[in-house]
Amino acid sequence: MKVILSRKGFDSANGGIVSPIFEDGTMISFPIPSDDWDRYDELQYKGIPYSEILKDLNYKGPSFCHVDPDLDQSRRIEKIKGWEPAFGQVDSSAGYLKNIGVNKGDLFLFFGNFHRVEKANGHYQYVRKTGDFYKDNDLQVIWGYLQVGEVVDNPEEIKKLWWHPHAKGKHVVKKTNMMFKAAKNLSFDSNMPGAGLLKYDLKRVLTLENATKATWKMNTVYDVEHVFSKRKNLAKAPSAGIYYAGIWQELGLFESEACSNWAKSIVL
Repeated sequence: MKVILSRKGFDSANGGIVSPIFEDGTMISFPIPSDDWDRYDELQYKGIPYSEILKDLNYKGPSFCHVDPDLDQSRRIEKIKGWEPAFGQVDSSAGYLKNIGVNKGDLFLFFGNFHRVEKANGHYQYVRKTGDFYKDNDLQVIWGYLQVGEVVDNPEEIKKLWWHPHAKGKHVVKKTNMMFKAAKNLSFDSNMPGAGLLKYDLKRVLTLENATKATWKMNTVYDVEHVFSKRKNLAKAPSAGIYYAGIWQELGLFESEACSNWAKSIVL
């Protein structure tokens, strides 16, 4: 099983704020702003439209968004008949996934930028100055997963997933466009769906304690010697973690028993 760390959701260049970790441990990875057709006011958390939460957190961008990966229909206010979880890629990012041979049975772990939020006077706000590193700081956290059930690159087959942003518009006409449909259930736990959202847990936090969000805990399964990538380790020493900053999307990890066991522990 090949494991791919996939960076998704708001960042400084897309959205301008970080996604929230709620008091119950729920993480919402805000879909990035776009000129697609889905809107933030069509998505919800416990009956509250994303647009209201975004306003509380001082988001100033467009009202339309790119819902990808699309892992959980429960956040949609209006449900879609025949919906199934899927993830799309295009251009160089699709080329990277194709080159490393992503196929059925491989596992995407989606991560992004997060910060704890709390409700005060009826509005959400970021938690600050509690003295707890994991509450006061921006973190990079794994928030969702998708085990590949089928790789789809035929445009006519992609169009059947009509609700997905990669199934129409500017994406579907590109030759590099491809989609990954989720397996019905996980191969390593048949009681769990093949794709889904994860709650906050310290084991899912990539950020090294007392470091900036892009400096990760040291772990050989995703260090620079075990990834399909030319990215450099910018940390001064192993004890300082692994520095994976910048705007990038996928990081394919070398297959190993240790990597599979780590990935399973993240999901389960």
